Amino acid sequence: MKISIERATLLRAVAQAQSVVERRNTIPILANVLIDAEGDDATFRATDLDIEVLDKAPAKVSRPGGTTVSAVTLHEIVRKLPDGALVELEEDSPAGRLTVSAGRSTFSLATLPREDFPIMASSEYNTNFSAKADVLRRLFDKSKFAISTEETRYYLNGVYMHIADSDGGQVLRCVATDGHRLARIDADLPDGAADMAGVIVPRKTVGELRKLLDDDEMDIAVSVSETKVRFATPDITLTSKVIDGTFPDYTRVIPQGNTRKLEVDANDFAKAVDRVATVSSERSRAVKLQLDEDRLILSVNAPDSGAAEEELAVAYGDERLEIGFNAKYLLEIASQVDRENAVFLFNSSGDPALMREGNDTSAVYVVMPMRV
Repeated sequence: MKISIERATLLRAVAQAQSVVERRNTIPILANVLIDAEGDDATFRATDLDIEVLDKAPAKVSRPGGTTVSAVTLHEIVRKLPDGALVELEEDSPAGRLTVSAGRSTFSLATLPREDFPIMASSEYNTNFSAKADVLRRLFDKSKFAISTEETRYYLNGVYMHIADSDGGQVLRCVATDGHRLARIDADLPDGAADMAGVIVPRKTVGELRKLLDDDEMDIAVSVSETKVRFATPDITLTSKVIDGTFPDYTRVIPQGNTRKLEVDANDFAKAVDRVATVSSERSRAVKLQLDEDRLILSVNAPDSGAAEEELAVAYGDERLEIGFNAKYLLEIASQVDRENAVFLFNSSGDPALMREGNDTSAVYVVMPMRV
């Protein structure tokens, strides 16, 4: 194999690959990226056996072929090369080396045989549809903060993507929860998605997928089977196993009878929570919300480090209410609001609170209270 490729193009392809490989693994070849060159393209493939990313890049192929080389090392080399450099990759099979050269720099890297590289088995995808990148970005970005990190409840370690019934008909929905907070985000149902089986997209996959979704107008081809999900652009294909488990019935924890309505500027609210939480020795310290007519008092009382209080002008016309929340959870939920106003709906000091953006019900958040 011998190819020439522009440095920026190579860096983009190798960056995606090296982020998938696991730094510590017992199978040496899983630390490598598989480079295949044929025609006018070079493909870069990396996997951790649960996720596989395939990146196609234009290259001048002098001699077709393929090999595998350390993804992290290759990425570091390419990253440190000067902008605009033309990089040449040449494989010496008998010696088991790959020569990387650009300008006056030359590197010789150890390779492993391409035949040993595990290729993720292709799956029969029952559902195939297309969605705009900005739609998928909104669905996953607004829900991923609520993914659980608790390994024992592995079925909560991802975002549940499924088809759901809403007031206006069926929607494509993403839900994540860790038992303390919940995010439920809806988008218009794409053509061809109506029969999709619900799948739990793992946390790492959600992070890798984000890198495909920067171009708002890009069409992302989504394919779903019972065991795998695939997201593809013309140049990058991300394939992932889904979490084998049943996502709980989240609809039971979304409160329906919360009538006490607080409307507040989301940005002012987040900054005030952040300020009063400063005196707390732990980020999980409860912030108390005291609600009176058109007035909200946020307070923290930390015996070890002090106390803080801040008052905000808000729209609230119900009975007086005192309720406590984890400061971190309030900040994360408030930061999801794209519009100016956040609307909180409360029932009592012991019941979960519901938050949405203005009158928009396509993004709904639930947060459990804390005792204060």
